[in-house]
Amino acid sequence: MEEIYVRHVEFLGFEKRFFPSQHYVYMLMVKWNNLSEKLIYRGYPEIYTFHKSLMEMFPIEAGDIDKKDRIIPALPAPKWLDSQKSTETRQSTLAEYCHSLISLPPKISRCQLVCNFFKVRPEDENPPAQQPFKRNENVVMSTDKARGNTSEISGPIILESYRVISDYSKTSKYEINLLTGDLVEIVEKSPNGWWFCQCDTKRGWVPASYLEPLDGPEEPEDADPNYAGELYITTQAYKAAQDDELTLETGETIEVIHKLLDGWWVVRKGEETGHFPSMFLHKTGEKKKMEESVIRRQIPPPRRSTIRNAQSIHGKGRKGISQNTYRRNSRRFLLQKGDWPNQPRKTSNDATQSPLQERENGDNIPKPAGSSPGGELKKGAPFIPPRPSPELIMERCTENTCKKVSKCTSVSSAVWVTFLR
Repeated sequence: MEEIYVRHVEFLGFEKRFFPSQHYVYMLMVKWNNLSEKLIYRGYPEIYTFHKSLMEMFPIEAGDIDKKDRIIPALPAPKWLDSQKSTETRQSTLAEYCHSLISLPPKISRCQLVCNFFKVRPEDENPPAQQPFKRNENVVMSTDKARGNTSEISGPIILESYRVISDYSKTSKYEINLLTGDLVEIVEKSPNGWWFCQCDTKRGWVPASYLEPLDGPEEPEDADPNYAGELYITTQAYKAAQDDELTLETGETIEVIHKLLDGWWVVRKGEETGHFPSMFLHKTGEKKKMEESVIRRQIPPPRRSTIRNAQSIHGKGRKGISQNTYRRNSRRFLLQKGDWPNQPRKTSNDATQSPLQERENGDNIPKPAGSSPGGELKKGAPFIPPRPSPELIMERCTENTCKKVSKCTSVSSAVWVTFLR
């Protein structure tokens, strides 16, 4: 099993809380080697306690035996009474400390003590309730300060700004209310479609479908469809509320062919495709992580198509893919791969009549080449699919194809009438 360790820690700022009493916690964005990113909150006394435990675990690297051997960075002791000014001035020191800590040799930076300290906790995802008369205050560290003493850090996180397209009223204490036109900063994008945002002094979870990028209507991080599909298992039943969704029961195995950032993935079940909430899916063969056992939401986020009075600043909307396109491309991919579920191998017994020949216009369809008068295929002769009749084409094909067939039929009829005359 692959070892899980912290590969980068980004210092975002701090938050002033008033419950159970006034105190300050720092906001850290932790990046792991499995490409996951988690936002955690830690107070300075807790950070210093962790630092002292690390020094005791590695006395040589802490310089207890010989000061020349010290490689663990120093950290000043906490003050008896923390103020907002001291909390703010300590940010650069902590940012440099986190950078130096992760850069230490693997036996220190990847030890269990470090991993446990930076691991997400239930209170990180579900912070304690705020006081009714005072709101928590967020202070985001400026980009210049964050880069001041940590210029060697590769790829610093810059919070993305999004615009709210419609009023949103929160449904739980962990969400925030938003108004049309509000600008929010994205701290974390969860795959289930709930994003953790900051708006002025407010912070909380909001559905991604209510947000749009400022540069254009398209989401640059949306992945392209993968018609090969990834196997997932449904962890909860869901009944389709719209025509382009799928109804599935608990424990069904499906294939995910398009992962969208709004939390509604396109899945394939047999020949059918449709949207399904990603929060009700779990990848086969993977164990659930401990932090994922804490359910952030009980219901999937609303879809963009259900939002009323959506007001976008972009002239053109997002280019969505229809389910007909998903099914057509999916069928084409599976046919090329030879995995189309409704294409059983033909034998001499079941090849006596094509499924198309069972229709009423079967007389207009020629018999497969290589077939004997009795209907059985000759040994070694490849099966050639029959050519459908114009009536069947008019019934099943697209509008453009039907128009072409109609024109060809009209021309053929005119030529035939002229010949008879």
